[in-house]
Amino acid sequence: MLIVMKFGGTSVGSAERIGQAADLAVKAAKEGHKVVVVTSAMSGVTNKLIAAAQDAVGGFYHKTVSDDLHEPHRQAIHLLAPNDAARRREAIESLRLRIERFETLCKGLTMVRELTQRTLDAISGLGEILCAPILSCAIAERGVASRPIEATELIVTDDQFGQAEPLMAETRQQTRDKLTPLLEQGEIPVITGFIAATKEGVQTTLGRGGSDYTAAIIGAALDADEVWIWTDVDGVMTANPGEVPEARTMREISYSEASELAYYGAKVLHHKTILPVYKQGIPVRILNSFNPENSGTCISVEGRPSERGVKAVTSIRHVSLITISGKGMQGIPGIAAKALGAVAAERANILMISQASSENNICFVVNSPEAARVLKALRSALELDLMLGHIEDISADDSIAVVAVVGDRMQGTPGIAGKVFDALGSSGVNVIAISQGSSERNISLIVAESEAAEAVRAIHRAFELDQPSQ
Repeated sequence: MLIVMKFGGTSVGSAERIGQAADLAVKAAKEGHKVVVVTSAMSGVTNKLIAAAQDAVGGFYHKTVSDDLHEPHRQAIHLLAPNDAARRREAIESLRLRIERFETLCKGLTMVRELTQRTLDAISGLGEILCAPILSCAIAERGVASRPIEATELIVTDDQFGQAEPLMAETRQQTRDKLTPLLEQGEIPVITGFIAATKEGVQTTLGRGGSDYTAAIIGAALDADEVWIWTDVDGVMTANPGEVPEARTMREISYSEASELAYYGAKVLHHKTILPVYKQGIPVRILNSFNPENSGTCISVEGRPSERGVKAVTSIRHVSLITISGKGMQGIPGIAAKALGAVAAERANILMISQASSENNICFVVNSPEAARVLKALRSALELDLMLGHIEDISADDSIAVVAVVGDRMQGTPGIAGKVFDALGSSGVNVIAISQGSSERNISLIVAESEAAEAVRAIHRAFELDQPSQ
């Protein structure tokens, strides 16, 4: 099989963890598989890079920032490549050059005092670039040829810095041209996650957590047999175990279920990961690098639907409910179009939308950091409607959460919604707004943030999700 293995930040968080990731990749190769590795940055590094860039814009930069980045990577190289002096020197020299470039960018920011998304992409993607040569060294030390490759040489994207989207035709060509000869020679290429480049070669990023997305893009480009996401949990769970102690790992879920869960707060998987592999039916496995014997969760086309209808329940915090209301909205065409157009122009993501048939109110949910600029954009776009009295108020409520109930077999199963609302009512949880698409795979509810955990627990109990499905 051709397997793309992605290792998350905690799975490469130290020299010891990088060594264990190398063991897993080499084990698969020695079992006869062709292996491509995608790596995240060492845990915490991306946050340090972003914080350093933001401090530099404020006029502060100190060399200790570079030292804090340099030292753990240098130590890891020495520990993981003790027997290959030439390769070790090459990795250390690459590390030095990358840190110097980072220093130059930060010093430039202290002068210009402006951090564009393009510059932030150049800085925030450094962690993966620093980690890939170390993991490659560790693999080579174990007797399998390996080389680090920056994803800027493989993945071609548009120029939407911070949230770039792949251009798959170009990406497929470049990835196959670069990686196929290496795989045929038995090498394990180690690819930098998270980063990519425009057609002009300018570095972009795929969004926070985008290394999962990188693995899926590479897997789709190579027609891989499977994509394995190595993380620090045993798989996708029926709920957040921090809120629901009896939550259990699901052994099989469908692409659609995984996509809904990732979009609505399940942090084990980047929400865009499913898109590239879905079209080609490539299974994705969520595995625990701290517990590699566990079979994890397999994401596939069928996913073994649950007889009870609901498969899992999740929630999103740090979101805001934007409400546009007014009795004069009824029968006035174009208000929703102008509102949604204004949100789109701000490149804000709408997580959920709800409107009553009376048309007196339309509400939607955005991430809280986007709420202030969304409000400003809406008040500008709907200025005439506000002046004419069609709209009375545009407001934001930051004290809410979205709870999502997910399952393929919810579709066409009577009584699911009734059971959800009965569970919430019995637990004293007030539902502020409701949304359900025609696919019926997801019922989304807005509740007070203070009641979100209880809402998740109540639904989890009502559908007995702690018990394996039949």
